[in-house]
Amino acid sequence: MRKRFTLQEYKEGVLSGDRTKLSQAITLAESSLESDLELASDLVQEILPYTGKSIRIGITGVPGVGKSTFIEAFGKMLVEQGKVVAVLAIDPSSQKSKGSILGDKTRMEKLAGDKRAFIRPSPTGATLGGVSSKTREAMLLCEAAGFDVILIETVGVGQSETAVKNMVDFFLLLMLSGAGDELQGIKKGIMEMADGVVIHKADGDNEENANRAKSVYRNALHLFPLGQNNWSTPVMTASSLTKEGLSDSWKMIEKFKDQMQRSGFWESNRASQRLGWLDENLQFLLGKFFLEHRQVQKMLSLNRPKVESGELSPLALARDLIEVFFQTKENHK
Repeated sequence: MRKRFTLQEYKEGVLSGDRTKLSQAITLAESSLESDLELASDLVQEILPYTGKSIRIGITGVPGVGKSTFIEAFGKMLVEQGKVVAVLAIDPSSQKSKGSILGDKTRMEKLAGDKRAFIRPSPTGATLGGVSSKTREAMLLCEAAGFDVILIETVGVGQSETAVKNMVDFFLLLMLSGAGDELQGIKKGIMEMADGVVIHKADGDNEENANRAKSVYRNALHLFPLGQNNWSTPVMTASSLTKEGLSDSWKMIEKFKDQMQRSGFWESNRASQRLGWLDENLQFLLGKFFLEHRQVQKMLSLNRPKVESGELSPLALARDLIEVFFQTKENHK
């Protein structure tokens, strides 16, 4: 059984950069126990004044594009430049066993062994879109612990891209070159969300294809209107094997940060994200409170078979459950 610390012990551990306490604080934030939720909420509030100084980078791409390989090489380059780097790797979970599948600490062995880096795999569980519901809290805890750069890796499926885009400063899309049919693989939505595109694995026999793909994607992106931040998305190539393009990728991110801070978009974007986080928490807490209500649970248990058989519509039952919930609340006033 894991040891529970006091609020002050968690806070002091996180602010001092204690990796063990930081890991335990993230575990606390990920817990669904009511007592842990309350303590985690108090902890995040306590460390809030110490957050906001890191740069938050989301990294996505289809499975097989080499996200973990890129993050390890990119992270190693950053720590060699004197930065401390945290990686929050969203690990796909089995819906049957709830166990995580990939184990990013195994895949990023060299970076995981570096004292200037911290890697935290977070299982998605049943969270929609493949993003841990507590990634924001984990990110803030890492910021309070003094990390300069926070890399958030998505599984690259479902709605994870949108969820991560809404919690980071810079959203990096990794792509693979194909055999001249790159445009067939472009999803307009994800391309429009990207602040930077990197054609990965641009080495050996694949280098020529990668440069060709870069031209194709650049031409395609020119057809998209500029977003609110007035930033034109760059496209470049990189190889985690040869390390070519990694430094240029970081320069691209630094240029973006400088331009966004000067325009005022940097802070306005973070402010908007904080309001989005509020909405997510309201939905989560209301849903949790509703489903734990005794009368709702009883009615749901009795009528679930009717929905399953097609006798009762899901909408009708949902409306009835909400009515019972509010009637019970009114009667207890």
